[in-house]
Amino acid sequence: MPTTTDPWTETGTPATTADDHPAGYPAGAAMPIPHGGDRRGPGRRGMIAVAAGAAVLASLVTTVSLNAFGSPTSASASPAAQQSAPLVTGGATAPNWVAIAAAVKPSVVSVRVQAADGGGGQGSGVVLDTTGRVLTNNHVVAGAGAGGTISVLLSDGRAYAATVVGADPATDLAVIAIKQAPSGLVPATFADSSTVQVGDAVMAIGNPLGLSSTATTGVVSALNRPVTTSQEPQQGSSGQAQPQGEQVVTNAIQTDAAVNPGNSGGALVDSAGRVIGITSSIASLGAPQGSQPGSIGLGFAIPANEAKDVANQLITTGRVQHAYLGVTLADGTVTVDGAQREAAVVGTVAPGTPAATAGLQAKDSIIAINGQPVQGADSLVAQVRAQHPGTTIDLSVVRAGRQQTVHLTLAVRPATTG
Repeated sequence: MPTTTDPWTETGTPATTADDHPAGYPAGAAMPIPHGGDRRGPGRRGMIAVAAGAAVLASLVTTVSLNAFGSPTSASASPAAQQSAPLVTGGATAPNWVAIAAAVKPSVVSVRVQAADGGGGQGSGVVLDTTGRVLTNNHVVAGAGAGGTISVLLSDGRAYAATVVGADPATDLAVIAIKQAPSGLVPATFADSSTVQVGDAVMAIGNPLGLSSTATTGVVSALNRPVTTSQEPQQGSSGQAQPQGEQVVTNAIQTDAAVNPGNSGGALVDSAGRVIGITSSIASLGAPQGSQPGSIGLGFAIPANEAKDVANQLITTGRVQHAYLGVTLADGTVTVDGAQREAAVVGTVAPGTPAATAGLQAKDSIIAINGQPVQGADSLVAQVRAQHPGTTIDLSVVRAGRQQTVHLTLAVRPATTG
C-alpha cells in the first residue's frame, strides 16, 4: 500500500490512514461491499472488496463468537442486571407496508449496464423528476465504460435507454437520464434524513439479484456508521481508468432490512414512504470464489440529505464540491476524564488549509465533531464529507491531556491530479 502524501485529502501513512483501514482484519470478519449486481468480464471489477469502520468489525466478530457473554445465570447475578429500563408505551401505529410499497415502487427502477466487451451488471435507481432523471450509485453505472450502454426498467416493465448526467466517485453517487422519458413518471419524495432515529421502521426497495421491485422491511439499526469502500480501476467515458483503490467514506445509515447485490442505488424509505437513504453497500462474512455474498442483516445507505445535495450539484454543474480539513489522520485513543476514548489523531497539517487556519496541530486527538463522537479516522472523514463547504464546525480536541474546542470553517477541497 503506497504512502499517501496528498495534502488535500484526510489521509496518512500506510495501514493507519483515514482512507485506508488498518491492516490485520480478524479472520472471518465481515467486509462491506458495494452491491451493484452480477458483473462478468471487466465489469466484474465493479464488484470489489471493501473495508468498514472498526465498530462494524468489532460487532461482527462478537456476533460469530458463541457464548461470549456468559450464561443467563451468571448475568442475572450482577446487581446491575436487576435494574430494569423504563417501558415505552403508546408507540406509533404499525406501518401499512402494503400501501407504502404500492406508492413507492413506481419511483424505484432497475438499472442495467452492458459493457462494450460483453460484461455487465445490474442495480437500482430512484426517480428524481418527471423529466426522467434517476439517482443511483456510481459503481452501478461505472461498469458501462466507454462504448457501453445503460438501460432503465420501470416498475411496470417498460425499458428505456439512459445516459449519465454526472457521477461523483467520492460519494459513490450518479445521476442518469432516461432518453425519451415517458409521461407519468412518479418522482420519489425525500425525507430530512437528519430526523431519522435508531429503531425507525424502514423498507428497502430495489432490484436485488435481478428481481425488480423487491421490498424488504426492517429498522434503522444504527446511525452515523462510518463505512469505507474502495473501487478498482474502471474505464471511464474518456477511456482512461479511474485511480486504483479510490476511497468512498460514508457516514451511513445502517439497517437490518435485507439488501443484496443489485439493491445498490435503490431506496430506503420510512413508514411514510419517504426516501431516507440510497442503499449502497452491505457487510458480508464472505463467499466462495466466483459467488456473491448475501444479506446478513447489515446494510448501509447514503443519507438522503447528502444524496439530494450531490444529485442537485451533478444536475446543475456536473461536478460536486467536497468539504475538507487538510490533515493526515490515523486511528487512536486518548484518556479524557479518566475514561479512554477513540479518536482521530492528526498526523500532519497542510499549510493554508482550514485545519491550519483553525490552529489544529500534529498529535491533536479529535474525539467529537459538533458533539457527535468520533470513532477513529474514518468516522471523522465521513462526518466532514457529509458537510457543506463553508460550514463552521466545532471539533472537540484533546491536546497535551487537556480538552478544548476548535472552531473550524470548512473549505472546498481543491481538485487533485492523478
